[in-house]
Amino acid sequence: MTEELLRLRLTDEQDVFSVRQIGRQVAAAAGLDGQDQVRVATALSEIGRELFSHSGSVSVLFSLDRGEAPALVVELAFTPSDGADRPREGDTAAARLMDAVEETSTPAGRVVRLRKNLPLAALPGGLAAEVRAEVGRLQPVTAFEELRTHNAELIRALEDLRRQSEELRSLNAELEETNQGVMALYNELSAELEETNRGVVALYAELEEKSEQLREAGAAKNRFWANISHELRTPVNGVIGLARLLLDPAADPLTGEQKHQISLIVGAGETLLSLVNELLDMAKAEQGRLAPRRAPVEVEPLLSQLSELLSPMAQQAGVSLRMDAGEAPNAVLVTDEVMLTRILRNLLANGLKFTERGEVRLTVRPTPSFLQFVVTDTGVGIPPGDQERVFEEFYQVPGTKPGGTGLGLTYSRRLAVALDGDLSLDSEPGVGTTVTLRLPRTRSLIELGLTHVLVADASEDGRRLLRGMLSDIAGRLSEADGPRAVRDIVGTDPPDLVIVGAALSPDDAAATMADLPPAVAVVLVASETPDEAGRGRADAVLDHAQLAPVMLADAVSRAMRASKAR
Repeated sequence: MTEELLRLRLTDEQDVFSVRQIGRQVAAAAGLDGQDQVRVATALSEIGRELFSHSGSVSVLFSLDRGEAPALVVELAFTPSDGADRPREGDTAAARLMDAVEETSTPAGRVVRLRKNLPLAALPGGLAAEVRAEVGRLQPVTAFEELRTHNAELIRALEDLRRQSEELRSLNAELEETNQGVMALYNELSAELEETNRGVVALYAELEEKSEQLREAGAAKNRFWANISHELRTPVNGVIGLARLLLDPAADPLTGEQKHQISLIVGAGETLLSLVNELLDMAKAEQGRLAPRRAPVEVEPLLSQLSELLSPMAQQAGVSLRMDAGEAPNAVLVTDEVMLTRILRNLLANGLKFTERGEVRLTVRPTPSFLQFVVTDTGVGIPPGDQERVFEEFYQVPGTKPGGTGLGLTYSRRLAVALDGDLSLDSEPGVGTTVTLRLPRTRSLIELGLTHVLVADASEDGRRLLRGMLSDIAGRLSEADGPRAVRDIVGTDPPDLVIVGAALSPDDAAATMADLPPAVAVVLVASETPDEAGRGRADAVLDHAQLAPVMLADAVSRAMRASKAR
C-alpha cells in the first residue's frame, strides 16, 4: 500500500534549495538516521537541479511504500525539453546515495523515481499529517544558508571520521599486545587507517578551499549587485513604460478589468525597480560611491507623502499610522530627499509588518545639533541579543514573520551614514521597538560663527556673488584670484574657511587647496561633480547650479565637521 505524503513543484532556483531542506525533513519523519537523511537530501538536490535546468518545471511527490519492504519513494515528474538531452550526472550521484533510481515514461512526460528502504520497524500512523505540519513550519532558505547547512553536515562527517580514527588507534594498541599470528591483520588495518587519514586531510583541504571561495564570494557580491542592477533596470523601465502607454487616455480604450490588471503590472514593476535601485545603492555604499543629491527638504510635506504612501499598508494590517512633526513643523533640512524617504519608508514598513495591534508613529524631534526622526511601534519587539545583528546583511530575527530580504535595516543604516547621520535601535520584547535616525541640522550662515573667510575665484562675478552672501556674516572676508594670492593671504592671516570658486581651472583649484593647513575647512564650488582625484583637499563640494545661501551654509557645515574630525 502506498501513502502519499506531500506534493510540491519546483519553479525557480529557490525551490531547488527548498526541496533539499524538505527532503531532509521527510526522511527524518520516516525514521531514517542522520546520514540517510543527508543522502536523500543530496540526491534530491542533484537530480532536482538537473531536471529544473532541463525542463524549467518539476513536480515532486513524496510517498511511503508500506509493503513487505517499506521504503520512502520520491517521484520527480517533468516534461522533456525539445531538442536537448537530459543531463545524467545527477542520476549517477543519486544511484550511489539511494537504493533504487529508475526513469519511466508517462502520458504527460517522464518520471524519475528514487527509492530509499526504511527500517523494518512498523511505521507510525498519521505520518502524512506529521510531515505536512513539519514542512509548513520550515522557513525559506537562501543559497548561503543551504551552503552553511551543507558545511555543517560535512563537519559532522569529519567528526565521525575523527572518532573512527581514534577507534582504529586504540585497536592498533591492542593488536600490538597480541601474538605474532595476528600481525598480518594488524598491517592490513594500519594500511586502512593511513588511507582514512589521507581522506581526512583531503577533506580539510577541501574545507579550506570552500572558505576561500566564500571570501571571494563576498568580494564578488558587490560586483554582482552593481552589474545585475544595471542589467535589470532597462527591461523593468521598459515594462513600466509600455504599461503606462496602455493606460494613456489617448491609447485604445480598455475595459475596467484590463485597466486594473495593467495597473497591477505598473505597481509591481515600480516595486521591482525600487528594489533594484536599493541593491544598486547598497553596492555603491559598500564601495564608497554613494553620493547624495542634496537639496532643501521641507519636513512636513515629506511626512504627508509618507502617510499617503503607507496608509493602505497600515489599514490592511489593522494598525494606526501617525505622523507627528513635533516641535519642528516648519523645519527645512538640506539632504537627499530620495535617500531620506527610503530610510523612513523602510523603518515605517518594518514597524507595520511586525505590529499586530496598536500604532506605528513617526515623530520629528529637534536638538541643538541634530534633527531626529523617531519611529516607534507597539509590535513584538526584538531580543537584546539580536538588536545589533538586525543591521547585518540578510539577517532576520528567528521566529518572526517570514518574508523580505533581510537588507532593509542594513540599507537604511548605510544611507544614514551617507547623509552624515546615524541609525540606532532600542527594543523590548513584547513592548515594541524604537528606531532613531539622526541627521545634522541645517544651520544658517550666521549661525556658523565664521571669523575669517577666504574666497578664491578667477571670476570677479563669482567673487561678487559669494561676497554678497558672506560680507555681512563673516568677521573678515578676503578675496583671491588664483593660487599665488591664496598662498600670500594664508601665509600672513590664515582663514578658518576657504571657498574655491567654479571659475578656477582644475589645476588652479588643486594648487589652491594643496598647501592649505589641515585646520582650514575647504568648500569646492564646481560646475560638474568632480571625481575623487579632482576633489582633492576639499572637505565639501557644492554644485555651482545650487549656489544659494541655504546650500552654501550646508556645504560650509559639512566642511567644518570634516576639518574638526581630521
